[in-house]
Amino acid sequence: MAWTKTYDEAEPQRVNKWLAQSGVCSRREAEALIGEGLVYIDGERVGDAGRKILPGQTLTLTDRAEGRLEGFTAVLNKPVGYVSGQPEPGYTPAVRLLTRAALVGEGTPPEPRASLPPLGRLDLDSHGLLILSDDGVLAKAVIGPASELDKEYVVRVAGRIDGPTLARLRHGLELDGRKLKPARVSVVQGQVLRFVLKEGRNRQIRRMCELVQLRVMDLERVRIGPLELGDLPEGRWRRLTAAEREAMIRASQGPPGGASGRR
Repeated sequence: MAWTKTYDEAEPQRVNKWLAQSGVCSRREAEALIGEGLVYIDGERVGDAGRKILPGQTLTLTDRAEGRLEGFTAVLNKPVGYVSGQPEPGYTPAVRLLTRAALVGEGTPPEPRASLPPLGRLDLDSHGLLILSDDGVLAKAVIGPASELDKEYVVRVAGRIDGPTLARLRHGLELDGRKLKPARVSVVQGQVLRFVLKEGRNRQIRRMCELVQLRVMDLERVRIGPLELGDLPEGRWRRLTAAEREAMIRASQGPPGGASGRR
C-alpha cells in the first residue's frame, strides 16, 4: 500500500525537506524519487525537485518508492554465541542465521553477500532481539544520536540486590569517565532485573552490574522502542512489517508535537 499523508503545516514547504523532517527519507533520496516520477501531490506527478507542497494537499509515494526506501530489514532472535556485526576469525555473524529454513512468516532471505549491519549490537554472550538492516532511515531512528527509542532487557544476575544497589544502577554510575543517562531498573523476581535504557554504550549493562558487585549470568534484549521480541523462537527471524517500521520511526522522534512519522 502506497504511503500517503496530508500536509498540515501553516506555510508551504519544499517536498524534499518535508519528507526528510517526517523521517521518511533523506532530502537526497526524496530528490531521487521525484526525478524517477515516484512522488505525487493530489494525484499529479511531481516533476520539479524544488516543488513546494501547500497546506491541505496530499502527498503520495508509489509502492515502488516505498520498496526502495525500506530496503531489507530482519528481526532476529539472536542466540548466544553469534556476533552482531562483522566478526573476527573464528566467530559467526548473526546474519548467517537469515536462512529460508529459519524464516517465520512470508518473505525471502537476503542475498548471500548482502550487507545488513546491526541496528544496536548484542554481544557474543547476550541473546534476544536484534535488528539487521540496510534501511538508512530506520537506522537513524534506532541508533541515531537524536533517537528517543529505549531498549528493554531482562537480566539474571548473581550477587546482592538491595535498595542502594538499585539506586546506583538507576542513576549515579559512570563508564569511561562519562556519567550514564538515568536508567529504569526494577526487580522482576528473585535475581532477575529489568533494565530500560536510552543509550547503548559498549557492554553497558554488564559493566554497570560489575560496578555494583553484580555478575550477569544471562542477558536478553526483549524490546527496542515499540518493537517487541514476542514469541519469535530463538535462532529464527522474520521480516519487519511496514507498520512496525512506521511505528519505530514515529517513536524515535519523541512525544507528539515534534516531527510526525508515517500514518
